[in-house]
Amino acid sequence: MIRHIALFPLGFVVAATAGCFRLQPSDGGGQTDFSPPRQVAAADVAVPPGYRVEVVATGFTFPTGVAVDEAGVPHVVEAGYSYGEVWTTPRLLRVNPDGSTTEIARGGKNGPWNGVAYSRGDFYIAEGGELEGGRILRVSRDGRVTALVENLPSLGDHHTNGPAVGPDGRIYFGQGTATNSAVVGPDNAAFGWLERYPDFHDTPCRDVTLVGRNFESRDVVNEGVGRKVSTGAYSPFAEPTMPGQVIPGRLPCNGAVMRVDPDGGGLALVAWGFRNPFGLAFSPKGELFVTENGYDVRGSRPVWGTGDHLWRVREGAWYGWPDFSGGAPLDRPVFEPPGESAPGMVLQSHPGTPPKPVATLGVHASANGIDFSRSARFGHVGEAFIAEFGDQAPVVGKTLSPVGFRVVRVDVDSGRITDFMTNEGPKHGPASKIGTAGLERPVALRFDPSGEVLYVVDFGVMLMDEKGARPIRGTGVLWKVSREEAR
Repeated sequence: MIRHIALFPLGFVVAATAGCFRLQPSDGGGQTDFSPPRQVAAADVAVPPGYRVEVVATGFTFPTGVAVDEAGVPHVVEAGYSYGEVWTTPRLLRVNPDGSTTEIARGGKNGPWNGVAYSRGDFYIAEGGELEGGRILRVSRDGRVTALVENLPSLGDHHTNGPAVGPDGRIYFGQGTATNSAVVGPDNAAFGWLERYPDFHDTPCRDVTLVGRNFESRDVVNEGVGRKVSTGAYSPFAEPTMPGQVIPGRLPCNGAVMRVDPDGGGLALVAWGFRNPFGLAFSPKGELFVTENGYDVRGSRPVWGTGDHLWRVREGAWYGWPDFSGGAPLDRPVFEPPGESAPGMVLQSHPGTPPKPVATLGVHASANGIDFSRSARFGHVGEAFIAEFGDQAPVVGKTLSPVGFRVVRVDVDSGRITDFMTNEGPKHGPASKIGTAGLERPVALRFDPSGEVLYVVDFGVMLMDEKGARPIRGTGVLWKVSREEAR
């Protein structure tokens, strides 16, 4: 059965019963066991009446995006990197009619490749840049790779994401933040990058003035010392800040949507103040929409109960990170982790008044890839379809049951969220958790040029425990959804 999702964040409900919540163990979607090979069955996936699900191809390793050329042929990118510090080879693959794949291009050890777009004979890929900094790549049909922009600040928790080709022909992309909430801490050491780049931190897009709050943590860089250190916002680990301190802004920056010309050059800021703007898409009206992964309950400045957001992007606007969530200031008690104080503010003054999101999705749902329906035959014209990767509890924070692991559609005028593609059965969660052969972690989606076929990229199995992620290679899937009468 396809369900409607409540419009309020789950965290606000849970906050009301925080005492009970603290006593219960986390039970996220990845907190389970799995033994390869992965079984896949379209019959185990629920969609609304009149739609049909098909398995197009299997066996991908960490797929994160799909693009469809003018002939209707899907192309998938494999990331080459996954949380859990697992490295493989980034690849762009053409998916053949029989489900086999043909390699078009490959990258080096600078994944993850996060998404792909196609326009006028070229593919555009966001190279996440975990080791060398992010890039936007143009890939020709014969596999020639050209970097349009390089050295994007993506060495931290979040990477270079997207991309999307705008009505103006420019390439729009997201750049995630280095940290959860602007303060480098022990959680970043657990992600693996703090040891590699101990001086890395978030960079604002415009000058910001700090309150001068500092956050104490153990010294995870010099573990043998056994001391405590203080770290300020927008600063390297163990570097405190002062009241009134100005952090210079520059491009490229973190927590932003930017654009670049299709031939390179012309790097420009579109909007900023996002935590991790992952999915970008233009509506049939030509408006840019972005999905944002909300704060986690981790690090030196944990934030409680924030859902993921869908934003309508306005040129030059500031969307609130690191002091707001969905337009609400983080000094409110509702954002207090159980037993701790509210995150409070780190900026002395704010670059603007954050707007309200179009919609708020589940806490830790990981709202990622997005596209819009344009076909009356498929239905829901003008609505956004969003792939929810699913929670990564317990690392990002405790959940009492799986969150995400589905595709939803959003009416961008009303904010109404409705399930579109979920796993069959009375229990919710990834197939590995509930014992079916359906969806694991939807991460990206794209309509074909006709608008009558929706391709959904399923990252595959990612298990989670207190130590972090354990992604399973070769378990990614490309699904296809169409109307029964449009087959």
